[in-house]
Amino acid sequence: MTGSWGTWLIADVGGTNARFALVDGPDGAPCLIRSLPTREHAGLAEAAAAYLARYAPDVRPSAACLAVAGPVTDGTFHLTNAGWPKGTPEEVRARLGVPYLDVLNDFEALALALPRLGDDDLIPIGGGSPNPDAPRAVLGPGTGLGVAGLVPTRSGWVPLAGEGGQVDAPAATDRELDVARLLRAEKGTATAEYLLSGDGLVRIHRYLAALDGADAPGLTAEQITERRDDPRCAEALGMFCALLGSLAGNVALTLGARGGVYLGGGILPRIADVLRDSAFRERFEGKPPVEEYMRGIPTALIVHPGPALAGAAVRLAQSLPEPHPAAAKPADAQPNEQGPNEQGPNDPHPTDLEPA
Repeated sequence: MTGSWGTWLIADVGGTNARFALVDGPDGAPCLIRSLPTREHAGLAEAAAAYLARYAPDVRPSAACLAVAGPVTDGTFHLTNAGWPKGTPEEVRARLGVPYLDVLNDFEALALALPRLGDDDLIPIGGGSPNPDAPRAVLGPGTGLGVAGLVPTRSGWVPLAGEGGQVDAPAATDRELDVARLLRAEKGTATAEYLLSGDGLVRIHRYLAALDGADAPGLTAEQITERRDDPRCAEALGMFCALLGSLAGNVALTLGARGGVYLGGGILPRIADVLRDSAFRERFEGKPPVEEYMRGIPTALIVHPGPALAGAAVRLAQSLPEPHPAAAKPADAQPNEQGPNEQGPNDPHPTDLEPA
């Protein structure tokens, strides 16, 4: 049965996949979790409408919160890596016929989920214990590179959205500087996202081959992560993690993130062992003269299957002043319904709003 809040539509929309789910209010577990290829749809409203039509045709959500991989400013949003035009939440709300709809940055949603993550949702990557009353930071590579913060206030946690993935790449070694020069020659700039993303890993591998006077075999990011015995793939992965460590340290210093720096995105869980054994933490801490300060800041990899979905539900719980009328829900929309390779709330790592 649907609770007094009604059924909410929540989403985590990236440049590659748009992940949707339904949830019954702030204490419900997301159900009907489905992923749609982002580029198969003309825009956010079309993707959301396709999800509802295909998987929940009898549901009329009482509210929606859609997290998108791009800036949300001045009443407009722009999904940076999907080729979609800019849009407004009101356009999407009207298209879907939803009484209330919010759009926020995907890493802003991920930041909102941080206080809900439990020990089973995280893999520690070094450092001390988090200060529970200090700011936190989250960043991570996927199709793009997301960065956000979470700051404690008297009225609760407040997320800080931004476009930190567009800062300059933190090249430090001679080899990294050579890679950055090749990037600047190709792109006209050397921003972090151009190296710390799926396409960025491919670029690093290609630039390393060029520096060695060798032909690059044109591997995908997934293939590079799988060929760890290949010396050039191993070097590319090592440089990727080292650059990420420097960037994460910069973010920690900027926010004073003594509550911890958390790593998200779709790439890192596949290379968790590489990340742990890499120079990530060394580069994170290597910020003279504040190395001791940095050593005390913990870093951890997020392995929760749907943190941005959880954060979208948190945003609705914060934003809606009072429960909305209950919406009808089809009898076959059970909490454990899921498609192939989709995570359900009854699996070992539930996509829930409470710590797993």
